[in-house]
Amino acid sequence: MNKAAAKLSFTAQLLRPAKTTDGDFSAFVVLPQAVSEQLPRRGRTSVDGTLNGHAFQATLEPDGQLSHWLKVGKALLEASGAKVGDTVALDIASIAKELEPKLPADFQGALDAAEDAKAVWDATTTIARIDWIHWIESAKQAKTRKSRIDGACDMLASGKARVCCFDPSGFYSKALSAPKSAE
Repeated sequence: MNKAAAKLSFTAQLLRPAKTTDGDFSAFVVLPQAVSEQLPRRGRTSVDGTLNGHAFQATLEPDGQLSHWLKVGKALLEASGAKVGDTVALDIASIAKELEPKLPADFQGALDAAEDAKAVWDATTTIARIDWIHWIESAKQAKTRKSRIDGACDMLASGKARVCCFDPSGFYSKALSAPKSAE
């Protein structure tokens, strides 16, 4: 069976994030490493799945430990009947064609102002766009984020379609992690 289409079934505990700025971010699940190892990428990976039998489509985030985590929004939490602290049943299968990433407003504005960069951006693959956005969003400080956006526009304008020297798993750079649990 194609690795990208294999259905992976597991159980995991629903955790509450200690803090979030996203009003829809109600809970999260850290995938068991053995499940994550069967996914096609260590970085962001799009999946179709079910949580307690309720369908969803999402992009898993890398946790920096060679595994992934899943953001569970309010609608899915309510539809599944699950509560934070519950152990839930999940089935996931990676999507052959990655979901198009949401372009952050600040990066969109910078691309709109840089015609050459925008042309290369539009010609890149979805996976490359996922990595560019992930690199920008993984910045911890506003100053670093601004620098990465400026650098991305410069690199794209020069014809570079992929971000260089970025560890999309966060394992080697220790730049990424799952949210802290509120416990």
